[in-house]
Amino acid sequence: MNISLQNIDKVSGLLTVKLEKADYQEKVDKSLKNIRQKAQIPGFRKGMVPMSLLKKMYGKSVLAEEVNKLVSESIYKYIQENHVNFLAEPMPNEDKQPQIDFDTMEEFEFMFDIALAPEFNVEVSAADKVDYYTIEVTDEMVENQIKAYTQRNGKYDKVNEYADNDMLKGLLAELDEEGNTKEDGIQVEGAVMMPSYMKNDEQKAIFNTAKVNDVLVFNPNAAWDGNAVELASLLKVDKEKAAEIKSNFSFQVEEITRFVPGELNQEIFDEVLGKGVVTTADEFRVKVKDVIAKQFVADSDYKFLIDFRKMITDKVGKLEYSDVLLKRFMRLNNPDKDEKFIDDNYDKSIEELTWHLIKEKLVKANEIKVEENDIVNMAKETTRAQFAQYGMLNVPDELLDNYSKEMLKKKETVENLVNRVIESKLSAVLKGQVTLENKTVSAADFNKMFE
Repeated sequence: MNISLQNIDKVSGLLTVKLEKADYQEKVDKSLKNIRQKAQIPGFRKGMVPMSLLKKMYGKSVLAEEVNKLVSESIYKYIQENHVNFLAEPMPNEDKQPQIDFDTMEEFEFMFDIALAPEFNVEVSAADKVDYYTIEVTDEMVENQIKAYTQRNGKYDKVNEYADNDMLKGLLAELDEEGNTKEDGIQVEGAVMMPSYMKNDEQKAIFNTAKVNDVLVFNPNAAWDGNAVELASLLKVDKEKAAEIKSNFSFQVEEITRFVPGELNQEIFDEVLGKGVVTTADEFRVKVKDVIAKQFVADSDYKFLIDFRKMITDKVGKLEYSDVLLKRFMRLNNPDKDEKFIDDNYDKSIEELTWHLIKEKLVKANEIKVEENDIVNMAKETTRAQFAQYGMLNVPDELLDNYSKEMLKKKETVENLVNRVIESKLSAVLKGQVTLENKTVSAADFNKMFE
């Protein structure tokens, strides 16, 4: 066997694989013997079919399979051993590839086009300046988070007079044009609604002073601005019918329910942070503020990497690629797409590829490695962050372990976690190598940067 790589130019090459009969014959014979052991052909006992017959029946297909398998394995072994930095799967050459005939040939030559990565250098130093945004944690954020905690421990009380955000329950009845209960009209017993969610302020105002046993007249269609989904849910009819109902309705208030948030007490302190971590409301607010600030660090690091990427990409400059081969590779991987799709998406693909190559060099230069423990910890941190979004900060380790193990069962999830570990470690290293232009911004202004 002979494998050689001829550089056509700086970013493309021609990979040639030459096979002789001695390279593949043993594999072909072994494969045919395996077939012989299992073959069940009328007139012959199992395992006793003449080899000449098997070669006649399966010889060509076995030869093709074993040769193709050997070529594929040999190419990737050659690429690994010779550290060939390639960008796409080797593709059969369309011009120079000799005709292959498995019926008559014993020696084969295969030629593949291969897109090579461009050569370039990446240097990072304190002379490189990158913005780093610290998101300000306001008192309002802290209070809103504390409100979310207290609401979890809240309760529903029955009251006699309506206030904003209360829930009403009662008898809903359709009225005719004279204001009387419509014969065969819609009636809903135990209808539940929250006037604060009505779209029309005039209709909403009808309920401002409502008391238990009051009978109020309103127009659902006007109240919810003709929203068929809302009306169908309230009137217990399908959406098509709901959209056509413009009548007034009476509503006899049978029950008014009010949500009362829980008190900010030791029970909530312990539930959120762990038993005895804090004992006063002021201490609790400080801890909550720290938690929110830590959650924002991941967002700040994400923005830092975006800004660093732009800086370093501009610094490296435009790289040379084999556009012909890479576009051909895109076509092969998107057989259902037309040429316009390739043209529209090629530049973006090159942009992502350039960053990928730069990142690879930075990871290698900084000796960043991903250990199994890193992936497990990232899975736990991801799980912890998901629980934190729902105000659950004091999540038991056992629960984190169980959720993490489920995440690690999916190959796609593991790949995502590996990328996150790499970016997290890379971000930490790069922040110490460049000069950070520290800026404090509001959450609203920070979010506008992504619009």
